[in-house]
Amino acid sequence: MRVALLSLMDAVPGEPQGLRGLLPIGGRSILRHQLGLSLGLGCSRVVVLAETLTNDLVALQHAAEAGGARFHVIASARALAQLVAAEDELLVLGEGLLAMPEDALRLLGDGPVVLTLPVETGLPLGFERIDINSAGAGAMLLPGKLIAALSDLPGDWNPGSALLRIASQARIVQRELPALLMDQGRWRLIRDEAEAHRAEPGWVRLHTASAQVRSPGSWIAAGVVRWLGPALLHAGTRPYVIALGACITALLGAGAGWFGWCGPGFAMLALAWVVHQVAGLLARVERDSLIAWSGGAPLDRLAEWVLDGIFVALCAWRSEIPKVAGVPWGIAWFPPVVLFLLLRLLRRLQPDEAWTWWLSDRFITGTLLALGSILLPFDFVLRALVVSLMVAGLIFARRVEGPAGGMRAGGKLA
Repeated sequence: MRVALLSLMDAVPGEPQGLRGLLPIGGRSILRHQLGLSLGLGCSRVVVLAETLTNDLVALQHAAEAGGARFHVIASARALAQLVAAEDELLVLGEGLLAMPEDALRLLGDGPVVLTLPVETGLPLGFERIDINSAGAGAMLLPGKLIAALSDLPGDWNPGSALLRIASQARIVQRELPALLMDQGRWRLIRDEAEAHRAEPGWVRLHTASAQVRSPGSWIAAGVVRWLGPALLHAGTRPYVIALGACITALLGAGAGWFGWCGPGFAMLALAWVVHQVAGLLARVERDSLIAWSGGAPLDRLAEWVLDGIFVALCAWRSEIPKVAGVPWGIAWFPPVVLFLLLRLLRRLQPDEAWTWWLSDRFITGTLLALGSILLPFDFVLRALVVSLMVAGLIFARRVEGPAGGMRAGGKLA
């Protein structure tokens, strides 16, 4: 069994009532980030060293139990021996340590190890010296049998410092932290509120760096998250609140179309899609940082279909066809239904092509339809888009045909 030892003892310099582990990053305390990392490393018991049980620790206990771990608060290092058996592994995270989860999982996930830094690098950043050459990097995974040595030390010893020295004496493998992690801000020690504020923008950028930004709308959404995300998360704005804003914007767009203002309605639907993408990116930041576990993918796909349905309705309401005498009811719905089915079909046929990502960008679709509704004959624009997509599909089909006219499968003739 793996046991995590976290700490909530060190006061923020200049703020005796503030504790380093409670400094917020992305609207959640550093201690909450460390809990997510502990659960990600398979810890089934979480122990927090703290002077007293507070509301913050009660909230942390609920999060730990929701993740399937038992939670304990202890006031002294000697109480730790009763919670860690000799055959267990103990994960120790330094107070204020903020690490990118994928890096920590890779460096700590494979057996007893003490992560280190060169002393000339670690000491100025607040990490603790081990010997003349090395400083601890704020994280280690130790055999449970080493915990017994804590009973031989005075009760006022900091258990993290004591375990660092015990591990050094026991010759636990030391692994130097790659310098690139420190240079990129992927591994850092947060000591005060000013450092926490400086760390937040970089923390958001790191978690959104791998986001697939392949179209104008997704580029705008990523820019909004990188610009406003730290402020939104720091203020406690959760992604579902942003998603609710997207729903309200979409409903306002539908209402505008119902009352005949289809141009503004399309523009509002385009904006709703961007806001929904912002909510998705913020949710991804929380998932990747292990402070939230809800996937939300099925709901996201449903929201995309609902938004397309509203687009289709606005197209049908904007059409001039129903005004023509003798036209069957419902014929105005056919072109927009074909248009949005084609957008989805071509995207699925070639998901890796750069141009097909633009077909999924409802910001582009909404902008084109808004401009067409205001400036051009709308029914002509709608049909021109449908024909253009059909031609694109034929060109794509031509590209994947084999020399004898057969379709290629996996790069070979089927």
